[in-house]
Amino acid sequence: MASTSVMIAVIVVVVATPAMATDHWVGDDQGWKLDFNYTAWAATKQFHVGDKLIFKYKKDVHNVYKADHEAFKSCTPSSDVTPLTSGNDEISLASPGKKWYICGVGKHCEKGMKLAINVWPAESVSPAPSPSSPGSSSSSSFASSISPDSKFVALLVAAFAMIVMIMT
Repeated sequence: MASTSVMIAVIVVVVATPAMATDHWVGDDQGWKLDFNYTAWAATKQFHVGDKLIFKYKKDVHNVYKADHEAFKSCTPSSDVTPLTSGNDEISLASPGKKWYICGVGKHCEKGMKLAINVWPAESVSPAPSPSSPGSSSSSSFASSISPDSKFVALLVAAFAMIVMIMT
């Protein structure tokens, strides 16, 4: 019985852990484009280690540079950074701290195509915030296919499995 409980707990933890990560579609259904307030957009989100930023834009019209604070302020991409150019760029948030991203095409950054976020340590066991991906788009990521309610249920199931394991 105890080995069954351990097996259930391990399966639940493996399934629930990715469910806690969130895919953030930069700009939501507007995507990465001119004439959008990315500062206001980011202010409505919480970013955690393990989350992803997804930059959707027209290929060959925009790009995404990871930047440091100086490059962000000056809107000047570093020459040693290779831009992302696919039009569907995913960036995994692997460490906590301030992160900056800019568009290096023309004067796009000066016109507001820049994003500054603060990444928090991995989320603790609590209900996950609502995903910021647009409802009409789909993602191949398992975590993005789970609604906030089912994330909460997965966490409850994980907690229940741990209690069962402790009691047996």
